Amino acid sequence: MIIGLTGGIASGKSLLADDMRSRGLPIIDADAIAREVVEPGKPVYEKIKAFFGARVFHEDGTLDRKALGRIIFADEEKRQWLNSTMHPAISEEMMAKKDALFEQGHHTLVFDIPLLIENNRMNTVDRVLLAYVDEDVQLKRLMERDGSSEEEALDRIRSQMPLKEKKDYADAIVDNNGSRDESSEQLAYILAEWNIDPRKS
Repeated sequence: MIIGLTGGIASGKSLLADDMRSRGLPIIDADAIAREVVEPGKPVYEKIKAFFGARVFHEDGTLDRKALGRIIFADEEKRQWLNSTMHPAISEEMMAKKDALFEQGHHTLVFDIPLLIENNRMNTVDRVLLAYVDEDVQLKRLMERDGSSEEEALDRIRSQMPLKEKKDYADAIVDNNGSRDESSEQLAYILAEWNIDPRKS
């Protein structure tokens, strides 16, 4: 089985991924792969350089993700270009990792994909698990985490599908408004409901 773990920025998705990893479930992290495909010399890196120019790179030549983020979160057209450039490369790498894990004998794994629903990737997973928080909690946590202004934080939140809308696509939801322990209890219950024993994953 492939579980598609998704959510929104500052929704506690990484918390759930860490919890699932600690239970023994293999995680394929789309964000981690996204960082790999933009390393210097990779084809996606060269395309970004040609499109955005030097303003989104550090002096050492590595990608300045914050500078790039400021541009794309305020410009829908540029965000669409970046997504259409990066997603095929990310998808290819995720599928290769999935095949390798199944060949190693795993029965259950997790695709950690922030834009699972927006990019219509639900057909790549068997179940969708949503990390959910209320919008005021999401805003507060994002400002605290990144030290961003309310306007910057709202730009980032509004660049994504609202979590309330994502509920309609989820097979199960973990409400992350409370404590870590409460979230962990909800996750354990969902895994049991789905007959997933991480020790036999």
